[in-house]
Amino acid sequence: MSMQRREFLAATALGVGSLALGAVQATEPREPWFKISLAQWSLNRAIFAKKIQAIDFPRIAKEEYGIHAVEYVNQFYMDKKNDDAYLKELHKRCTDLGVKSVLIMCDDEGALGDPDSKEQEKAVKNHHRWIEWAKYLGCHSIRVNAETKGKGSFEETQKRAAHGLNMLTEFGIKHGIDVIVENHGGLSSNGKWLSGVMKIVNSPHCGTLPDFGNFYEYDRYLGVEEMMPYAKGVSAKSHDFDANGNDSLVDYARMLKIVKAAGYRGHLGIEYEGEKLSEPDGIRATKKLLERLNG
Repeated sequence: MSMQRREFLAATALGVGSLALGAVQATEPREPWFKISLAQWSLNRAIFAKKIQAIDFPRIAKEEYGIHAVEYVNQFYMDKKNDDAYLKELHKRCTDLGVKSVLIMCDDEGALGDPDSKEQEKAVKNHHRWIEWAKYLGCHSIRVNAETKGKGSFEETQKRAAHGLNMLTEFGIKHGIDVIVENHGGLSSNGKWLSGVMKIVNSPHCGTLPDFGNFYEYDRYLGVEEMMPYAKGVSAKSHDFDANGNDSLVDYARMLKIVKAAGYRGHLGIEYEGEKLSEPDGIRATKKLLERLNG
């Protein structure tokens, strides 16, 4: 065989091999950059109607939706707040199922930015038990509200909220639990205000939980971008969906680019709040949307 023919055949074999390798690489799935959790609020209608029990939430997340990480809502456990046996059983169920507890969303425990120092201290103490719950369940954080009361300038209300958060964060540090704030109405739905609060608190153990849907009059994309430097969780709020499976209010592709660009690689919690789909179908639609964009 001539030298030229041998060189031709070798080059051809190399080219075919490269094409085959390229084909294999092209079919390989994209590496996911975030994990999916399920926020209990997605099932609030069923729980309030007593169609399902709050203690069954970890099982439902895993068996019905294939989700192995959960975010609790304290409203569904208020009557069990000091019930150690109940907490132990909830922890056992998670352990037996292999479901991870991510965080607890805390509401109705007082205003952490209350101008009355006694009421502020009371609000802080009201959250202590949920930090103990979070520690026992293996969560990384509790989500709180930076609620303020009374009058005050932009800066004054920021300082009041930061003071309450600092007190609660100190307690959380003792238990290895972080305190994170969601944009959840009032001043907290202003990204500039809340990011400013985080700067005042100035603690690696106090951060944010950007929610895609709770900005109201504030630009949601700007708000998430402002909150992401402090994010220890992200709430993927969803509403209704169009024919292509996209959320009707939030451009998820645009939003996830903001989240990814910030270097976030934790859980995105599904929090369905739509009206057209049932809660189960809304959860599944949100999960499908997130999985499509997770790469």
